[in-house]
Amino acid sequence: MGQRRSILAGVGVIRRFWPWLRLLLALAILTALLVRLGAGAFVDGLRAIDFGSLVAAVGIGVVTTVCAAARWCVVARRLGLPLSLGTAVSDYYRALLLNAVLPAGVLGDVHRAVSHGQRAGDLGRGVRAVVFERFAGQAVLVAIAIAVLVDQPMNLSLDRAAVITLLAVLIAVAGVVVFWRKRAATVWADARAGLLSRRAFPPVVVLSATAVAGHLALLLVAARAAGTDAPVARLLPLFVVALLVMALPINVGGWGPREAFLAAAFGAAGLGAAQGLTTAVVYGVLALVASLPGALFLFLKNREVVRERGHQPGEQVLALAG
Repeated sequence: MGQRRSILAGVGVIRRFWPWLRLLLALAILTALLVRLGAGAFVDGLRAIDFGSLVAAVGIGVVTTVCAAARWCVVARRLGLPLSLGTAVSDYYRALLLNAVLPAGVLGDVHRAVSHGQRAGDLGRGVRAVVFERFAGQAVLVAIAIAVLVDQPMNLSLDRAAVITLLAVLIAVAGVVVFWRKRAATVWADARAGLLSRRAFPPVVVLSATAVAGHLALLLVAARAAGTDAPVARLLPLFVVALLVMALPINVGGWGPREAFLAAAFGAAGLGAAQGLTTAVVYGVLALVASLPGALFLFLKNREVVRERGHQPGEQVLALAG
């Protein structure tokens, strides 16, 4: 009993300090890159961005965001929750912006999950709809990554990076399963309805694959803007693994592991570590630009909440969960 209490106490301490720990880890990664490669790669990334790449980022962002929002609609509706595409797109844009500017990188998704659950009158299913929607996107990404890596094998060092990344994703999935173990029956029933039913599975897969293609396209735009002229077939394996690395919960608004991996991957592929870091910096800025329409939706939402509070004081709450 004493050993079990000690373990539980240790887990509690880790859970309490994990948000700060992952923030420090991300900052440590960025600091190490700065020391190793210098500030030149970061500065070159900012200088490489031009009007054409910004326009491309916004356009690609529209496609990927609409696809992801439509995927959310499919899952939510199959769970019996009302969600229109227009509302989903506006909420998704706000979530992307909050994910990009807040340290944890997931607070935007927490916000849209809680907000939608409260509006629909079922907070639990609102949260599960977002969890399932994000899980579906990552599952399709893993399947695409495996297919690409089988077709376009990388050298040994990058294979190891891919294996480590895939293991990290599997560990994260296992953690979610353990977290929900007490509600396994309810979660499985909702998963079958929201993801695995004949009406949900095909559109979820197609929308997720299209969104992945959009993210890969944005990485290619970033690489070309950064001056990389390597063939797409050579870059594609690096990019799919980079997308997996971005899912790791150790980042500052998305920055950290992405830059480290692309620097290491480009270096191992003979494209230059500094070039990989510059590409990552360009991508980070373009991804932020692609999420900027969320500022408009966030502003409109705040005005709506203030206006409703004026007529119904105390009844409306902007649910930004931390």
